[in-house]
Amino acid sequence: MLQRTLQRSSFRARVILRHLSMTTATYSTAGTIDDEVLLETIDTTGVITLNRPKALNSLNLSMIRKIYPQLQKWNEDPAMRMVIIKGTGGKAFCAGGDVLAVTEAGKTPDHPLPKAFFKEEYMLNYKIGTLRIPYVALIDGITMGGGVGLSVHGLFRVATEKTLFAMPETAIGLFPDVGGGYFLPRLGNQLGTYLALTGFRLKSRDVQKAGVATHFVESSRIEELYKSLLSLSCPGPQDVSQVLNRYHEQNPIDKDKDFILQTHIDKIKNTFSGATVEEIFQNLERDGSEWALKQLETMKKMSPTSMKVTLHQLREGAKLNLKDTLIMEYRISQGCVRGKDFREGVRAVLVDRDNTPSWDPPTLEGVTKEVLMSYFAPLPVDRELKL
Repeated sequence: MLQRTLQRSSFRARVILRHLSMTTATYSTAGTIDDEVLLETIDTTGVITLNRPKALNSLNLSMIRKIYPQLQKWNEDPAMRMVIIKGTGGKAFCAGGDVLAVTEAGKTPDHPLPKAFFKEEYMLNYKIGTLRIPYVALIDGITMGGGVGLSVHGLFRVATEKTLFAMPETAIGLFPDVGGGYFLPRLGNQLGTYLALTGFRLKSRDVQKAGVATHFVESSRIEELYKSLLSLSCPGPQDVSQVLNRYHEQNPIDKDKDFILQTHIDKIKNTFSGATVEEIFQNLERDGSEWALKQLETMKKMSPTSMKVTLHQLREGAKLNLKDTLIMEYRISQGCVRGKDFREGVRAVLVDRDNTPSWDPPTLEGVTKEVLMSYFAPLPVDRELKL
């Protein structure tokens, strides 16, 4: 049984890495296309359409710089009543951010991209989380990393049977940023800690049952839902909610199916409540079940530094508001750019694709408290994220 469990764990880790490769392999730093993101004002609704289907609508700095000022204008315009964001192509809402470009730029000391990308992305995340009008994210398809940041802080998130949610950053030496330190701890029962450390993927209605999405609608009805929202006259949050609730309640897919992690929720709560990653490992070892051993084997393939940084991020984020969480995460992001594991993880998964990263340090014990806390240290005043 143990051998079978380890084989399954190894397979799951390979799936995580392969999925990361699939969703980011098309990133490019070369050129921009005018229509990579479409911005429209339709009556009193602002519509954002991510339009890089061949790249699974992955988010780059050029897109961020188009979305942010328009979102700000809509928010300041008293005539505007709602914002809707969606993706094209039928496969993804947004598969993540341009991490390949960031790590490549990070090889050059003082290159502006690693600072600008994370800073402006987090500014956009904060703007979404503090809009005065309803923000509706139609997350129909792959939603990972940067795509989570474009959706989860909005008032409404609509998943479908095609939605795949994951925060697999510890597999590439990064951490679940874009406000992950704020929303993951608030999922309850240590579910966010589990998702962050293992990269477990939620699909279909489970995305809504976990609390990541607020509603679950058939993919075939997303266009109909979109038109229903546009037809609302001067909508307020309650009007939008009523439309979404109606479509949600009419959706029969997996309606009576238990949450995929329901049978393990007590184990997740008990084992992932540890104060340190070492304690979580000990809890899983002590549990000794097939499920526990599977999680342990998966996590042993992740960056030890990323796991320790991530756990501290989530524990701190549970006590902070979104603004302070993003300020903390910007400090962490710059630590990742300075460190080795982010570049090495991207090399192993996206560049050479050997899926055998050489983490530095290679063990949890090697990530001392001094090393860990260096990722959270304040930056020079002129380099801090200001929101």
